[in-house]
Amino acid sequence: MSDPLPETDREEVMARHRKEKKELQCKIQSMKKMKVDKKKKKEIQDEIANLEQEIEQRHAEELNRLNLSDAPEPSSNQPEGNGEPKEESNAGTEKEEPRLSKAQRRRDKKAQDNRERDAQIKEEQALLQKSSPRILENNRINEILIKRGMLAHAVPADGDCLYNAINHQLTELGIGSYSVPELRSMAADYIEANRDVMICYMSHPDTGDMLSAEEFDKYCHQVRATKAWGGEIEIKALSTSLKCPIEVIQATGPATVHGEEESTNRKLVLTYHRHMYRLGEHYNSTKPMPPAAREEDD
Repeated sequence: MSDPLPETDREEVMARHRKEKKELQCKIQSMKKMKVDKKKKKEIQDEIANLEQEIEQRHAEELNRLNLSDAPEPSSNQPEGNGEPKEESNAGTEKEEPRLSKAQRRRDKKAQDNRERDAQIKEEQALLQKSSPRILENNRINEILIKRGMLAHAVPADGDCLYNAINHQLTELGIGSYSVPELRSMAADYIEANRDVMICYMSHPDTGDMLSAEEFDKYCHQVRATKAWGGEIEIKALSTSLKCPIEVIQATGPATVHGEEESTNRKLVLTYHRHMYRLGEHYNSTKPMPPAAREEDD
């Protein structure tokens, strides 16, 4: 077993964590005092949540890497023979006994301090894990899915997550299989063909104003030819193009459904995650819960 982390190193880690949390709170207060419009305010709130999640996860990872093993209990100095203390006439021996006892007390106190510090670290780590936005969000989404006899199906966390999740659903239902470029082109074609309607739901990410004709064309190009993240605009476009209702389950608020007029037998069910990854929002697919697991849950 490796040696426990030196006490000075432990204290440095804990002190640094406290300092970083204090600095983050100062930064958050400054961000909250900024005078911005409603859209920018929401972006600031999302950034604050991401900053808090990032520091929580990083601190938890650092605490995991600490060597939390207790220092071994020093063996007590037991008298030899039948347990009766030996009488020593040597004056040097009589003077040595108090020094050994004092050293023993120091070792015992240090071991106790280490145990208390380790317990504090573990308690803080457990609290961080239970209260992180990512864990709370995942737990809530899983609860919703389990009640419906479903499980989450993870897809890669990149700009194509929406399209990969939709393709997984199409394959699961036996409707068909599409590549990401095919789904992107399908969405872009629909948006372009329905410019007058779709542009009403689209706004500039910085100003909040309606897109100009040039900005609209640029948006369609990004949907078609880049790894731009897909959202509700693309969900609406694909729901109509595929003639499939698309339901999106989220941790807070009711599920949203696009294309409710389409056949429910072709409904695709996705999950929306705001806090799963530091890169931003994410979509996953779903799948039926195996019969055995469903019986155990019942």
